[in-house]
Amino acid sequence: MGTRLTTAFAHFDQVELRLCRYLNRSSGLPTPRAFFHLVSRLGDGWIWYALIVWLAMQPGGGAAALQLALTGAVGLLGYRLIKQHAVRERPFITHSAISCAAAPLDRYSFPSGHTLHAVCFAVLGGHHLPELTLPLAGFAALVALSRIVLGLHYPTDVAAGALLGGGLAIASLRIAGMIAA
Repeated sequence: MGTRLTTAFAHFDQVELRLCRYLNRSSGLPTPRAFFHLVSRLGDGWIWYALIVWLAMQPGGGAAALQLALTGAVGLLGYRLIKQHAVRERPFITHSAISCAAAPLDRYSFPSGHTLHAVCFAVLGGHHLPELTLPLAGFAALVALSRIVLGLHYPTDVAAGALLGGGLAIASLRIAGMIAA
């Protein structure tokens, strides 16, 4: 049983690496590289800070802005804690076939904090501003893709970040619902 599991994981790792290399190839072209670099930099927090400030300035938006800010802070602490224990090297460090097309924020890749926050804020932002659901979801998807294209994350790092961000947003909405009740 152990040998089969080891073989299955090795096969999965090879499939993931092939996908990572395939997506990373586009970073060698100037236009995709510049586009995904911009998306990734906006995903550093600038879009989310602007959303929080914009919500805070809306009538009755203070509670929503506070919810986004607090949930984002919990996400930041959570993903940093996981990264300290998972210590998975970034793809461009481990595999010479992956090029680094943007400066990493830290050494480790699991989970993707950019994706965690993009999904978290897309869910919360869409809840508070339903008319922005599609643009926020689309931007979150681009942030997730940018992290792989730029050679900074594996697909599983991004998937884990998305699951954590979605779960965090749902938990935040449930807690806020219980407080309001």
